[in-house]
Amino acid sequence: MEHIDTLKALGLFDARVPRYTSYPTAAVFSPATNGAFQKAALESLDPTDPVSVYIHIPFCERLCWFCACHTQGTQTLGPVESYIGTLEAELDLLRRTLPEGLRMGRLHWGGGTPTILPPPLIHRLAKAIRSVFPPAAEFEFSVEIDPTMVDRAKIDALADEGLSRASIGIQDFDPKVQQAIGRLQSFEVTRACVDDLRDAGITSLNTDLVYGLPHQSLARIEDTIDKVLTFAPDRVALFGYAHVPWVSKRQKLIDEDALPDDLARYRLATRAAERFVDAGLTAIGIDHFARPGDDLALALDAGRLRRNFQGYTADTCQTLIGLGASSISRFPDGYVQNAPATAAYIQRIEAGEFPGARGYHMTAEDQLRARAIERLMCTFTLDLDDLGAEFGPPAQSLAPALAAMAARFAPFASLEGGRLRIAPEGRPLTRMIASVLDQHVPEGVRYSRAS
Repeated sequence: MEHIDTLKALGLFDARVPRYTSYPTAAVFSPATNGAFQKAALESLDPTDPVSVYIHIPFCERLCWFCACHTQGTQTLGPVESYIGTLEAELDLLRRTLPEGLRMGRLHWGGGTPTILPPPLIHRLAKAIRSVFPPAAEFEFSVEIDPTMVDRAKIDALADEGLSRASIGIQDFDPKVQQAIGRLQSFEVTRACVDDLRDAGITSLNTDLVYGLPHQSLARIEDTIDKVLTFAPDRVALFGYAHVPWVSKRQKLIDEDALPDDLARYRLATRAAERFVDAGLTAIGIDHFARPGDDLALALDAGRLRRNFQGYTADTCQTLIGLGASSISRFPDGYVQNAPATAAYIQRIEAGEFPGARGYHMTAEDQLRARAIERLMCTFTLDLDDLGAEFGPPAQSLAPALAAMAARFAPFASLEGGRLRIAPEGRPLTRMIASVLDQHVPEGVRYSRAS
């Protein structure tokens, strides 16, 4: 049963809440936490603990209308090559700051379109990164790939640099949907990309899909899923489209009248999830799926699934160092975001300054609530005894919040002793339930739909 009436009564189709890829969310970042905090945090890292590294490539040859990322269009490689030089300068700044012996456990290139880089720039950037962050014994290198902006030469270059996981953007294969979001990408082009990745020895493939897009229907999304399953993906991310034209101006190009209504959007998500589970994938959190044996599925089984700015992850590194315009670093005691505008980021690096423009220095209370929210988002449960093993007696301060969750979201949230559980039928409410723990909700901030 879908329990739609109860979900509606509990506010699922009206609420706008954070996605909680971090806590506190970026909406509360402040210029008071900036490059000085960034420098101090980098200097104080424990060199025996590997770090994750994220590289942001903000350039695209085409700007997809649905995207709300920090990106900019270019038809030439001149700005891209110049930007790589700036990344090298930022890496040199880090080289002079980081403790000796620090190693890299994870590396991810995101964007934008990382595969806008031709092979010489791929090798140049990878070499510069390794010169500052030598790979740890257990190392994973992943890249976001646009099938329309990649060829075998680029794939071979990435494979030579150790690529182990490819994340392919698809969204939807239906031509009408693609036209409505400004992203034309045929199944044939994507199929060729998948084949090249497999032939190059890339053993892990992730596909990104989006529900709630204009003109999307059950028939259209099912056809897309049929096509995606022929790729035998190891992971699938199924994100809800966040229509936030007040944040991303290009989304004004999307016809709002063509967007699915709340009920249709919910049914798109639930039917897609059913299809992937029926195909043998394990549901991971609220919007990911993984084949048994994949790191995400193993992390879920072992209770070490985490959540970060890319979504769900098996990454156990406590520190994420973001390089490039708009990148966010996560340190044990807070966050800092590089200047979002590419020009402002470049200006800071050229001045020899750390590019952190805003962030948040976490308190002990923030640390506790961040872990509690992550547990809810990852496992749909929250156990005060488990939290107490990590945080001590302060964990019990969350007992009133758990009681409020159970009262507000019954029958889908239940409390037994100090353990809250979200029933499978109530998992669409997870972000709303987690928001009860959020002590940082700034006035005037508009988040994306909860559904």
